[in-house]
Amino acid sequence: MGNFIIAKIIARSVLSRFATRLYPFEKRAPYAATRGHIENEISRCIMCGICQKKCPTHAITVVRAERNWAIEPMKCIQCGECVTACPVKCLSMANTYSAASPTKETILLHQETPPPKPGAAKQEA
Repeated sequence: MGNFIIAKIIARSVLSRFATRLYPFEKRAPYAATRGHIENEISRCIMCGICQKKCPTHAITVVRAERNWAIEPMKCIQCGECVTACPVKCLSMANTYSAASPTKETILLHQETPPPKPGAAKQEA
């Protein structure tokens, strides 16, 4: 009797679809709420440093004098606090994961020229 139960389970498993995806060949599209990695549109950044203050793991470093913005991806926990705190909304959470890396690297973004002030456009017109 036990052999028939096992044969039934085996037949059902052989005739049904796979329970998992064949990952390298079939990639699942990320969900809309997936928290991947932080992206900064550096041309809009005002280097205020609020994202650095709000980061619970201190993964973000802002050097206002040199106009540098840096993030250590291995420290970042993708909480999104920096994104919600940014006053100009130049930070965003991409819903794709960052690539795997064998070393701990810091992503450094340098801003060549400061962004125009919002009131400057009104004064010129």
